[in-house]
Formats: sequence, C-alpha cells, structure tokens
Amino acid sequence: MTLAALTEAERFCWHRLAQSENVGPATFQQLLSRFGSASVALEAIPELSQRGGLRRPLRLYDEQRAVEDFAAAQKLGARFVALCEPDYPELLRQSPSPPPLICMIGDAGLLHRPALAVVGARNASAAGLRFTRMIAGELAAAGLIIVSGLARGIDTAAHEAALAHGTVAVVAGGVDHFYPPENEALQRAIAAKGVLLSEMPPGRVPKAEHFPRRNRIIAALCAGTAVVEAAMRSGSLSTARFANEAGREVFAVPGSPLDPRCEGTNGLIKDGAHMLTRAMDVLDVLRPGEKQLHFVLEEEVQAASFDAPDDVRARVLSLLSRTPVDLDDLLREAKGQPAQVMGVLLELELAGTARRHPGGKFSQNG
Repeated sequence: MTLAALTEAERFCWHRLAQSENVGPATFQQLLSRFGSASVALEAIPELSQRGGLRRPLRLYDEQRAVEDFAAAQKLGARFVALCEPDYPELLRQSPSPPPLICMIGDAGLLHRPALAVVGARNASAAGLRFTRMIAGELAAAGLIIVSGLARGIDTAAHEAALAHGTVAVVAGGVDHFYPPENEALQRAIAAKGVLLSEMPPGRVPKAEHFPRRNRIIAALCAGTAVVEAAMRSGSLSTARFANEAGREVFAVPGSPLDPRCEGTNGLIKDGAHMLTRAMDVLDVLRPGEKQLHFVLEEEVQAASFDAPDDVRARVLSLLSRTPVDLDDLLREAKGQPAQVMGVLLELELAGTARRHPGGKFSQNG
C-alpha cells in the first residue's frame, strides 16, 4: 500500500463509509480497491446493495453526524488517522482486516515503536497485580511500549507501571468515554503522556460487541501479547488468540492449578505459549532493538541506496524458503546494510519471487 496523507474531504468520506451499514474493514478495502476512493464508493454502494437483494435503502452514515464526530475530535485534541497514512501503526496495518480509521489522542510516534500487549483478569489477585507492575515497568524501561485495554485489574496495573515510559490504551468506546469510570484520571494521563486510541468516533458508548474488536486491535498493535491471569473463555484469551492469528508471539504467566484465574494462562502454555516469569523471557524473544529497526526501516530506506553487493543478494535468496521468516532474522543473517536487504526484498517482491506476510515475514512465492 502506498502511504500518503488524505485530503480532509476524503478523510471525511472514509469515516462515513467505514461507519455505514454492512461495511466492515474487509468490505471497506474491497470497495476502496474497486472504486478508487471513498467518495465514489459512497455513491455506488446503494445501487450495489439493491443489486444484492436489499429491498430498502442502505443506511449510509449520516453526513451531519460525521461533521459532529470531526468537531468533537478536534475539541478533544484527537484526530482520525486512515489506514493509508504514515501515522497509522504499521503492525496494525499488516494485521488481518485492520480498521480503516482510528481515532487517537497523543504521540503517534509511540505507535511506531516495538510494543507488547499486557492483558489479564479484571478481578486479578494481589500477586498478579504485583507481577504485572514489575514486568510492565521493567519492559517499558527496556524500550517496549506497553499496550492494554484500560480495564480494571491487570490492564490498569500495566498502564500505571509503564506510564512514565510510554503506554497505549485501546478503548472500546469513544476516546472521550471513561470506562471504567474509576479510571478517568488514568485515561486522561495516558492521553497526555502516551496514546489513547479507538476505532470508534467520539461520543460512542461501548457495547458488548465492541470489546472483541478492541482486543483484536490490542493484539495487532504489538509484536507479542502477554497474559498474566485469565479464566477460561475470558477476553484476555481472545486477545491471545488474535495475536496468534496475526502471527505474533504469545506469553503467559504460569499459576496455581487451584486458581480459576490461572486456568487460561496455564492452558496457553500447554498450547505452546512462551512461559513468562521474568522480563528477559520477553526480551529474548522480541529483541526490542531489532524490532525498532523493523519499524523505522521503511522510512529509512526511502533515502538510502538500494544497491546491494552480489554476496548480500545471494545470501537473501538463500535464506528465503517456503516457510515465512522474520525480517529481523533476514537482516541479521544477510550481513548487509538494512537498506540493501530491503532493496533486494523489494525487487524480489516486484518480480514475484518473494512474498510478504503479516507480521513482517517473508517467504519464497509460489
């Protein structure tokens, strides 16, 4: 996808299209691909819906309501960022069915740094809260941005421990809706010092169906997801599942088999999640310094030389197979300048020889 800032008129149309009836993220992208712009798609979809069998007019998102959404965002100091724009988080862009727009308050630069989601039980134990504060604080100090959902319990402890270094809160309602109410002060602090983010427009009250969508975004923003305590069928386990689906790492804190809050995390470990008992368990897997390189690389190579020596080109080719491999591993093993390796990969993509996968992985094509 070519990254470019939208005009304000087109951004407005993106918002209306994304909020219109029956237009989910995947449908939005299909419409945009077919019609080239959201403004044209808005004109076309009523007829398309009729041809599909809808016997009443499709409910397009009200234009006046969209005007009010943008005015409310401006008053809050928030802004809408579109999928095609440089400020949109790269890992979220690479995830399955990313939201076409996000509404955010805060420092967008934090969204381009290596991140770890930390989630868990709302009714967390004292030991779980203590461990969360310790691990989130240490990992934030080591350079990871801590992402969570601003819920009671583990989420709150993670945000509080990471606030001084940078934390991202993804909320299910509008960025101006305080939920839970007792976290209003924390939510305001995150908006001032970190990033507050939602796919919902301001003023939207969260509904039950919004929370799984929020959990998907939490997982998609991060290279990994850590679950501290989670009962079976909890929202935290859904976040871990979304992380798996997006090709991200999953970490779980082991706990007593007698505590229902540990059933989910112990089950994740049985299913192959990394056991998390100390900060290095995360750092050894995610390697923040190299992940940071991955996030800034696309911008760096714009101005760098793509010319690669024959030995670097040959090593990149030899490292690719039918099994997707991390960009970080390619950069390390190819022993060339990052821009050279990315230049080779770009050429291979254009030739159809290499394929890019979600999560910054590459493989041979075909």
